[in-house]
Amino acid sequence: MGRENPRWGCIRSRGELAKLGIRVSATKIRTLLRANKLGPAPRRSGPTWSEFLRAQAKGILAFDFFTVETAWLRTMYVLFAIELRSRRAHVLGVTRNPDSAWVTQQARNLAVGERLEGVRFVIRDRDSKFSGPFDEVFRTEGVKVIATPIRARGRTPSPSGGYALSGPSVWTGCSC
Repeated sequence: MGRENPRWGCIRSRGELAKLGIRVSATKIRTLLRANKLGPAPRRSGPTWSEFLRAQAKGILAFDFFTVETAWLRTMYVLFAIELRSRRAHVLGVTRNPDSAWVTQQARNLAVGERLEGVRFVIRDRDSKFSGPFDEVFRTEGVKVIATPIRARGRTPSPSGGYALSGPSVWTGCSC
């Protein structure tokens, strides 16, 4: 199987064998591939997420929300952007009820203020507030919008390229 499918790694091989009802560990497959002088699967083309972020940090803005509880026990939502190059956080707006239209208007305000100079990429999560019109504001300015991968076990990708717990990660990576 390893010779017939040289692009499969041990995990893919394990999955294909499982479909046939054969249970074997990925470690055993790796051992067998090495014993038969078959190396690991070739690396897929293109950089990893962390390599991409390091190489492009000077032109990346990451957007997200955090919440603040007021003295009157009201929850306020803060939209902010982090420049990955300097790790400087910019508060773009505060509201009690963020929706797609409000977030899009904040993006327009950012674009009109010419604060997008040198920005090539915008990273955002898959929150429904970041809708098509939000993305279109940046596309018209020549900025590519990248949605983060879908959440993996309660953890979200952080702008540093690794994974950080949601919530506290807002403050751990910035110098605000």
